[in-house]
Amino acid sequence: MIPPMAEKIKKITVALAGNPNSGKTTIFNSLTGMRQHVGNYPGVTVEKKEGFCRYQDYELDIIDLPGTYSLTAYSTEEVVSRNFIIEQKPDVVVDVVDASNIERNLYLAVQLMELNVPLVLAFNMSDIARQKGLVFDIEKLSALLEVRIVQTVGNKKQGIDELLDGIIQTAQQQPKNPASLIKYGSEIEKEIEKLQQKFDELRNDRWTVIKLLEQDADVLGHIHNEEIVISVMESILRLKNIFGEEPEIIIADRRYGFISGACQETVKNTVEIRHNRSDMIDTVMTHKIFGLPIFIAMMYIVFDLTFRFSEWPMGWLEMFFGWLGRGISGFWSAGSDNILKSLLVDGIIGGVGGVVVFLPNIMLLFAAIAILEDSGYMARAAFVTDRLMHKIGLHGKSFIPMLIGFGCSVPAIMACRILENRRNRITTILVMPLFSCGAKLTIYALIIPAFFAEQWRGPVMWLIYFIGIALAVIAAKILRITLLKGETIPYVMELPPYRMPTAKSVLLHMWERGWLYLKKAGTIILLLSIILWAAARYPRMNAEKLAGLNDAEAQTAMLKYSVIGRAGSTLEPALKPLGFDYKIATALIGSMAAKEVFVAQMGIVYAVSEHDDASVLQEKLRSDYTPLQGFCVMLFCLISAPCIATIAITRSETGRIGWAIFQWAGLTTLAYMVTFVVYQVGMLIF
Repeated sequence: MIPPMAEKIKKITVALAGNPNSGKTTIFNSLTGMRQHVGNYPGVTVEKKEGFCRYQDYELDIIDLPGTYSLTAYSTEEVVSRNFIIEQKPDVVVDVVDASNIERNLYLAVQLMELNVPLVLAFNMSDIARQKGLVFDIEKLSALLEVRIVQTVGNKKQGIDELLDGIIQTAQQQPKNPASLIKYGSEIEKEIEKLQQKFDELRNDRWTVIKLLEQDADVLGHIHNEEIVISVMESILRLKNIFGEEPEIIIADRRYGFISGACQETVKNTVEIRHNRSDMIDTVMTHKIFGLPIFIAMMYIVFDLTFRFSEWPMGWLEMFFGWLGRGISGFWSAGSDNILKSLLVDGIIGGVGGVVVFLPNIMLLFAAIAILEDSGYMARAAFVTDRLMHKIGLHGKSFIPMLIGFGCSVPAIMACRILENRRNRITTILVMPLFSCGAKLTIYALIIPAFFAEQWRGPVMWLIYFIGIALAVIAAKILRITLLKGETIPYVMELPPYRMPTAKSVLLHMWERGWLYLKKAGTIILLLSIILWAAARYPRMNAEKLAGLNDAEAQTAMLKYSVIGRAGSTLEPALKPLGFDYKIATALIGSMAAKEVFVAQMGIVYAVSEHDDASVLQEKLRSDYTPLQGFCVMLFCLISAPCIATIAITRSETGRIGWAIFQWAGLTTLAYMVTFVVYQVGMLIF
């Protein structure tokens, strides 16, 4: 007997929309748990988070759209969110609303209603709204807005089942006739009606007509009928003459008027609290005088603790890879020069290990950022630095990744995702390598004690860091007035209330960033590390040519005979005006894989044993070079092309190989020019 076929699971696609800081990510995590993955939307670097949820007889495919304040195309995130809803047509859109800031958050909801999508409103953080003395007549408000409303507290998983019920019920409903809840006044309505009657393609598309009157650049770009464009411009001109304002301002005012009217009827204040705890804290945290020093101190604490606590797990990983390398080496006799052994130990294990040892640093750093973001402090940090950053054409948020860049450029560039505006994001990414990372510090630690007296070591180190910051500021300003010029998009300085971050949210954030780091950067570093291993090994010299040489001399001869050694010799004439010779050129090529490789390569060039103290190499450097040459080496390493991991992340985060090539070529050219001037002027003086 054939068993009856099980009932087929029904699938529902749900788009999760909402303002930044509305608790949307918490709702997403509560719905999906660990059944989620992160990628990018096609063609852009905006992060796409997708998760799955089984409820009753349904499987919900939940897409967490980028946070956005409206459906107007001011940023890449807003375009991505809007296009997904319009083009992919999800079965249900859930708009997560911060119930404690109802009028501001309902603006996006009203635009979604105008778009006539199947909509559910999740009034999140309802507990905070109650603490503020807000009471909602949900039934009446739902009737006024003609949409289902569910009250939730995402971090406590309250209302999640009710939200799932609302999603399923909304998905089962028949599509409604296009609604026009908001009337924009006789003048604007007259122009809407006129355009709809004149053009068939606009007849049943009120939303597009309104967007055209708002002069939405993205919508206008999709209109290929020149007659429509001319008619729209004529309508806009007539409305400007009537109101003395742009139509988009009048339309926004009418939307807020609608929201205000709905809230007046359905929202009551039981207690009036003019200065809540967040306001009281902000009197200090965003103070005109104390705000910036507090922010700098806060970032220093985060930075210091993050890298301090990562030392032990990084040490454990280094020990593990060292043990693994020795274990694999044990399969061959001591001193043997086996190709497979060298590939496994020096190429693969060395390449992967060089990436993985930074993983604790990456994860702890992003955990710290998650805590600051979820608590509400990061919005204050952007607020207090915004005025300074505006002078170079950026926003306050750019300052956060720049601080992280002092630790490592890779997580700093990944942290640029917090920047909403694409021009600001790309500008910050391109100048990020000018901030001295921890890898460059190893070069400074080798060079400075070798050439400078103890009393000068601190000032020289400070000077190198200051030069990097100054060049980054100048480069950012030049980029914003040339390649990346354009109007600065208005940045809403909305200060969310302080909240206690949840452990689940922080842990998920750590896991996502850690996995992305390993997947995107680790594989590319592995590939290029193997290439560099081969370039330093081949071609091999004949045994006859090595006859009579001791081990150190033979090692140096083989290196010079290899591809990377020959490249160093080829580059020597070009680098001579900077004070560099073949040895330095060879080390600079090796440092393309990772800046720390510069020190290791110099050790190989001078045949310094791994058992020797660093002072042995410093003594040999001091005998061959001057302090001016040593300073120029640090200067060139500071400015020049970053490591391959940084190039790979730049390619990934900008979405174009062209920006990565531009960063590599531009920084190398700048490094050559600056170092050339410093060395030549220094030679004239000294």
